[in-house]
Amino acid sequence: MELAVMKLGALTCPSCMQKIEHAVSGVDGVSSVKVLFNAAKLKAQFDSSKTDADKLADVVTGLGYEVQSVKVKELA
Repeated sequence: MELAVMKLGALTCPSCMQKIEHAVSGVDGVSSVKVLFNAAKLKAQFDSSKTDADKLADVVTGLGYEVQSVKVKELA
């Protein structure tokens, strides 16, 4: 399992957060997603044999939101 942390462009409303969480949680291999509204960050745990951080970022940008940075770390 890996954890992706993405810095997002400014989120304008809580429904933005829910829209992103719903879309990313639908990606095969994603086990958990949390968008931190005030920090404009997304944290997602995923199975790296099924997906990767680039694919998750593509989902977010496909919704019309900006991904400013992505950091990935392997979970023990």
